[in-house]
Amino acid sequence: MNRRRSFHRCRVVAIVLLTASHATRADDDQRGSVAPLLPKYQQECAACHVAFPPGMLAADSWRRLLGNLPHHYGADASLDAATVNELATWLGANAGTYKRVREAPPEDRITRSAWFIHKHDEVPGAVWKRPAVKSAANCAACHTQADRGDFNEHAVRIPR
Repeated sequence: MNRRRSFHRCRVVAIVLLTASHATRADDDQRGSVAPLLPKYQQECAACHVAFPPGMLAADSWRRLLGNLPHHYGADASLDAATVNELATWLGANAGTYKRVREAPPEDRITRSAWFIHKHDEVPGAVWKRPAVKSAANCAACHTQADRGDFNEHAVRIPR
């Protein structure tokens, strides 16, 4: 095995172990796993929206999303096959497995999941329509650390 492949495998093992420790904590406190973001995932997905932590959806949901990129919620988010395969492997390995993501949300939309609705039930509907927010999918509008995968409610700042 060449050095590069060996390094890659070590990196994958490290990510899996780190993710497993976060996932165990997530099962205990229902906060979700926070895997280090794959650079390709950050590059491709965060170009249009926050790069959602993979633990926010189950593997089946991620698989369906990647299988329908030409029609990604009204936009063509098509990617080449190699990139889709790389993202599918990473998202599958880091997808949520805990209770709150076991039931796929309608249309695999994180913002329509039962846990998302429960966590945001105190947010008035008008907030989602504010120019600085625009929609429930714009996590970074209120979650100041969303780009780091941190959705702690203590860091929430709702724009006026």
